[in-house]
Amino acid sequence: MRDRSAEHTAAVAPPQDQDRPAEGPPTGEPAIWSRNFQYYFTARSAGLLGWAMLPVAVSAGLLSAGYGLSTAGNAMAFLVGPFAGLVLFGGVLADRFTARRLMIAADLANLTAHVLLALLFLRGIDQLWHLYALLVVAGVANAMFQPGASSTVPLVARDVQGANGVLRISEALTALGGPALAGVLVGVGATGWVMVISAVAYGTSAVCLCALRLGVVPAPPAGESLWRNLVAGWQEVRSRSWLWGVMVIWMFFAVFAWGPQLSIAAGVIVPEHGATAFGLLNCAFGAGTVVGGLLALRYKPERPLAVGAVAMLAYPLYPLGIVLDWPVWLLAVAQVAVGIGITFWGVMWATSVQTQVPGEVLNRVHAYEVAGSVGMFPVGSALAGPAAGAFGTDRVLQVGILFALLTAAALLAVRPIRTLGRVPDRA
Repeated sequence: MRDRSAEHTAAVAPPQDQDRPAEGPPTGEPAIWSRNFQYYFTARSAGLLGWAMLPVAVSAGLLSAGYGLSTAGNAMAFLVGPFAGLVLFGGVLADRFTARRLMIAADLANLTAHVLLALLFLRGIDQLWHLYALLVVAGVANAMFQPGASSTVPLVARDVQGANGVLRISEALTALGGPALAGVLVGVGATGWVMVISAVAYGTSAVCLCALRLGVVPAPPAGESLWRNLVAGWQEVRSRSWLWGVMVIWMFFAVFAWGPQLSIAAGVIVPEHGATAFGLLNCAFGAGTVVGGLLALRYKPERPLAVGAVAMLAYPLYPLGIVLDWPVWLLAVAQVAVGIGITFWGVMWATSVQTQVPGEVLNRVHAYEVAGSVGMFPVGSALAGPAAGAFGTDRVLQVGILFALLTAAALLAVRPIRTLGRVPDRA
């Protein structure tokens, strides 16, 4: 794909307003905490907080208002479905119009949707389709935002791995704090105010993204259709065996291990130890995520995917503990280890993609990766109940343990994945 930045700049916007994946931050800036990264970190943290609060607020708010589980389930489908179905097109549009522009537009759409959701919950839901329509808007907006969230990191930090580690820590903290805050507010009958806080968060994200000062982006050739752009992105994935190899392996992991685990674990732990214990175990996972992010800030292996695959060997500890009926404190230790391992792998993977894939196709490549993982997780989650009913929870967890071990083994066995080297930090 040839660089059409001049044509793209003339057709879309002045050069100083565009992003440029081909070049990183200028030398002399801090490796991580540059001015641009500070703005981006604030934007990403605010957006993650809003996204983390929404499912809890909507589900709990509907149940508190007297609606049934089926209504809450339908609401989540209207939120997640558009995200999973449209994230590929988000990657194409981000490459066409620049990630920053698309993310700002997505934030503004989320801002509008959450203001209207606040009014809906504060005044009372007259028609459920109003709620469903606004959740579709939020899902589409996040599908448009997500591809650029990854491709922007190399533009704002010279130490890409360290920046990813910091962002994973932020993700862990918002994943813990967001649902907790939403639950407290819903508990006192203030679901609408959760939406107000989310709207403010998305507004903050849009303002910070507007403040970024980046370069010119290489664009797809002028006149190419969205379909051609999508095909070109897939060809970039196919041309890198380490990339599509990880994606295929991860799809099996999502269906047989990752997808079923949350619901199966809840079905075993809550009846035996209570909902509080289950919540504490999830907090332990979050604590492990923070530690994994801190570890990734310091340790930079020459073979990142190989070392990340070794870290993934911690994943089977938690389901193994459930099968063996470990006490809650030992399950919490296992969850900390799982959080460390899966977060360290996540940073190694994200950094490898961001530094090995050319900037002009990075949004589309990331969109394919997200679509694969997000698309397979609901499959595994949906199969968990029927599988547990047919074979028992222990058997489903045992299959998950086996596939988690096979995942790490496969990542280490495939030579292009195992031998992929680290791209040095920019000076």
